[in-house]
Amino acid sequence: MADETTTLAGPHPPEPSLPPVRDWPAGPLVGTEFEPVLAELMREGPLTRIRLPHGEGWAWLATRHDDVKLITNDPRFSRAEASVRQVTRLAPHFAPRPGALAWADQPDHNRLRHAVSAAYTVSAVKRLRPRAQEMLDALVDDMVRAGSPADLIARVLEPFPISVVCEVMGVPLDERRKLHTWTREIISTAGGADAAELAKKGLFGWIGQAVRDRRDTEGAGDGESEDVLSLLGAAVRRGELGEEEAISVAGPLQIGGEAVTNNSGQMFYLLLTRPDLLERLRADPASRPAAIEELLRYIPHRAAVGLPRIATEDVDLGGVRISAGDAVYVSYLAANRDPAVFPDPDRIDLDRDAGAHVAFGNGPHFCTGAVFSRMQIELLIDTLLDRLPGLRLAVPADQVSFRQRTMIRGPLALPVAW
Repeated sequence: MADETTTLAGPHPPEPSLPPVRDWPAGPLVGTEFEPVLAELMREGPLTRIRLPHGEGWAWLATRHDDVKLITNDPRFSRAEASVRQVTRLAPHFAPRPGALAWADQPDHNRLRHAVSAAYTVSAVKRLRPRAQEMLDALVDDMVRAGSPADLIARVLEPFPISVVCEVMGVPLDERRKLHTWTREIISTAGGADAAELAKKGLFGWIGQAVRDRRDTEGAGDGESEDVLSLLGAAVRRGELGEEEAISVAGPLQIGGEAVTNNSGQMFYLLLTRPDLLERLRADPASRPAAIEELLRYIPHRAAVGLPRIATEDVDLGGVRISAGDAVYVSYLAANRDPAVFPDPDRIDLDRDAGAHVAFGNGPHFCTGAVFSRMQIELLIDTLLDRLPGLRLAVPADQVSFRQRTMIRGPLALPVAW
């Protein structure tokens, strides 16, 4: 191919040159800082090209809010195609399960999601809310009884989402800690491919047996019980899903509970290190719902990028040609800092209308458990701020350690006093 920067003979102008491929290493990140590599890529352009530590080749990266929403809604960008390629990626291990919801395109995506939709409705959240409040109150009671100081992560922010997601899934009490251990290993990049694969084998093996048990239990998932495992067992019994598909749907939903721990950990770290924000929420409870949306917009909830897509045909985006077969990533973190949508985006503004944020994704792959995540965060903010008016960090802010080499960011521990 001719040098794209030279003038070619003849009437046709040269094709525009592609942007350079930028390496995006998995470097250490400090607290809730915005990723410096991503900030640099945003400055270079709305569409850049990146190479991550694992996988093959390079991929496009879209960082502008409008482009992110377009790509995630456009069927010409396929998740299913990306599931069978070793696209450049952050994680060392990559072995998507057949039938996984996250890698499905339409119409399969709707078929798979429909099987569990009854467990994630607004009415299902309302039914679960009193039970979730009861579980949260018990955890706060235990923390207060044990006395100050305490690790807010270990005492509340970790066990609470585990309990809620296990209630939604239908996991028995005596099995929950085991499943949590597996999910934590799966989302970490520190243990390597072997450790993650072992954890996946344990988790998906357990889920498979649970789905089979409910498949063979008459009535489970047919109106009497609306937990996820029962709904999937019933769908398999009716022939709407294969067993492997049911397992592949359930696994990520179980793992998703880890995000609430880390997201709420970042939120409380920000509130406890910015007294003006904390006092505003204490003094004005009515401002909390909007504040939660602004915090969801602001927090860097993950490292690097999520899952890729493959362009199934040539697509022109903002004057850039994305060719059929190209891998494409979107950055929800970058979209949430797009100054065209969120003026002064690096500032937490509790009076901002942050409703356009894409912290839960966008399009068909919008987070299945978003309504439950919001409910949990609301309960955590209300309960901890109202019951512990003296809540404060028990160590200097720079002594709070954050998780490294993990896909979901958050504090390892959050020592507090009250």
